[in-house]
Amino acid sequence: MEEDDFRCVECNEKASELHRDYSNGILKITICGSCQKPVDKYIEYDPVIILIDAILCKTQAFRHILFNTRLNIHWKLCVFFLLCDAYLRWSLLHVSEPIGDPADIIRYTKEWEFYGMFALAALELMAFCGGVLTFLWAVGRLQGGTLELRLLLRALLLSCYGKVLLIPAVIWEHDYSPLCLGLIKLFVLTSNSQAIRVILNSRRRLSLMAVCLGLLSETCVAQAYKELPWSFQDIVDV
Repeated sequence: MEEDDFRCVECNEKASELHRDYSNGILKITICGSCQKPVDKYIEYDPVIILIDAILCKTQAFRHILFNTRLNIHWKLCVFFLLCDAYLRWSLLHVSEPIGDPADIIRYTKEWEFYGMFALAALELMAFCGGVLTFLWAVGRLQGGTLELRLLLRALLLSCYGKVLLIPAVIWEHDYSPLCLGLIKLFVLTSNSQAIRVILNSRRRLSLMAVCLGLLSETCVAQAYKELPWSFQDIVDV
């Protein structure tokens, strides 16, 4: 990261460094000149504690992850989450069919419907991110400011970490309920809202409006797919 790219996790003030290294491995955390608190207390924390604070949607943890780390795995996480989402959608289509060996997960990749569900999940994610970014861009133009769309997109993708909760459904093929999936969706949307709020340092109302508009765009895409007179399997059968 370049100088002044770091942020104080307490007051969001820019900082030139997080810590200073001295001889003999001595590390001194930089103190923020604005709030007189450590710029980033999380650099001494165990990753598990950081993860717990992120799950609790603490602003300080989000600032640490989004501003003060070199975490650039958002695209890999995005593909992984889409695969999990596609599997759940595919399995709902075949919920009445007998379940084979859970270890034989390769058989799912042979189903064209699985690829169709992956494409639909990707399209819905693009609609969600597009709706959020378009709304925030329009608000920024009205206010005469500029937005770092790349940073916002990274924040949106990383804040979808709640979809990790879908992994048990993929591994153990357990009977999940719509309520469970709804709670996971609510948690992901809450994390998205918090990520937007941290990046823009804005009020909660703006981030909630952006997430709601993104969700509306995603819902419109899903509904449009349901209204199509053909299915993905019909194309395969031609």
